[in-house]
Order: sequence, then structure tokens, then C-alpha cells
Amino acid sequence: MRIGKYESSDGTTGTAISFLLIGLGVGAALGLLLAPKTGRQLRKDLRRSYDDALETASDWAEEAKDRLDDVVEKSGDFADGVRAKAKPLGDLLRRP
Repeated sequence: MRIGKYESSDGTTGTAISFLLIGLGVGAALGLLLAPKTGRQLRKDLRRSYDDALETASDWAEEAKDRLDDVVEKSGDFADGVRAKAKPLGDLLRRP
């Protein structure tokens, strides 16, 4: 789709968010490395940040799995309902 002088393409939102997160990660890492802290304190902070990020990713993965399970369950219920409604029509069409 063309808007004014610019062309928009579908799917660029995910790419933009990915680059934003990468930029935030690089900026945070550089900020930690350039901060006036001792090596021991910096390693402790990096380890804590790593553990927090790992926990957050684990939480997101668990939430995504739960949502996927809900979608699968609802789609199964929907399919069962459609089959139940279509069965009488199929029986009617099969009669000679």
C-alpha cells in the first residue's frame, strides 16, 4: 500500500520491535561496561541481570504455552460443535 511518498509493507512491526530490543540490550551492556564499578561488582550486576532476563524469558514462554493450550482447546471445542451441527446435514445428503 502506498501512502504519500512512502510505501508501507506488512510485517515491519515485528522487525522494528526486534531492532528496538537489540538496541536496548546493546545499550544496557555498554552502559554496564562503561560504568565506574569494580570488576566484582560489575560481574555480580551482570549475573543478576542475566538471571532476571532468563526468568523473564521463562515466564514469557510459559505464558505463551498456556495461551497456545487455550487456543488449541477452544479450537477443538469449536470443531466438535461444527461437526455436531454438520452431521444431520451430512446424513440428509447421504439418503438415497
